[in-house]
Amino acid sequence: MKSTFLTVEATGQVATITLTQPDVRNAFSDAVIADITKAFQLVGQQEHVRAVVLAAEGPAFCAGANLNWMRAMADYTREENLVDAGKLAEMLRVIYECEKPTIARVQGDVYAGGMGLVACCDMAVASSNAGFCLSEVKIGLIPATISPYVIRAMGPRASHRYFLTGERFDAAEALRIGFVHQVVESDALDGAVDGLLKHLLSAGPAAVRACKKLVLDVAEREINAGLIQATVEGIADIRASAEGKEGVQAFLNKRKPGWLGG
Repeated sequence: MKSTFLTVEATGQVATITLTQPDVRNAFSDAVIADITKAFQLVGQQEHVRAVVLAAEGPAFCAGANLNWMRAMADYTREENLVDAGKLAEMLRVIYECEKPTIARVQGDVYAGGMGLVACCDMAVASSNAGFCLSEVKIGLIPATISPYVIRAMGPRASHRYFLTGERFDAAEALRIGFVHQVVESDALDGAVDGLLKHLLSAGPAAVRACKKLVLDVAEREINAGLIQATVEGIADIRASAEGKEGVQAFLNKRKPGWLGG
């Protein structure tokens, strides 16, 4: 995939999508949103890819909306804003529902819409010097499009505070509220990401995809007969699958499963 705004690189079973506009702090424009959407669609469809890392160059991971894009939006009608916001919403959905497990490698500051990128990934590892901010209220806006994902990531209680105040918080606070899973020094960031990838690549490929879908299907749902039946069918299906049978037999026979060359 060719893009002015990002690179897509596959190394073995891992695809890395890197935002490459450090001069504008990797901020969004409509063109950037389109390319991120295409990149995740591309890697999500590649069978050899087992995991996806979202990374960025420069001192900021993503600073939200590009100023030139914001200037253009200032004159949009409501109908034009609906179309524009719909493209951002679609990008977030594509990342969140990507069949492959996703890891945000957060090396620097994350502001506004960039918070949505991190929240949409399954896992997030941050450098200790990264800062986070839902800054929309400071300019009279709200983080509406990213809210379904950010609220799921940090919880409603923290969202009440940081949506309303627009205050900046550090990586330690992001870890405390659950927005990121791990905070390390900058020189240990790649090692932390590699540690997660090691776990992902050692698990059953179909099981990982099914587990991700399980979380998406079950999260926030009422525990009722329909949900319980869906979970019963889910475990029955995976147990009866070729991979499920291979994994159990490998465990019982104390050998590596086939996907690890057993």
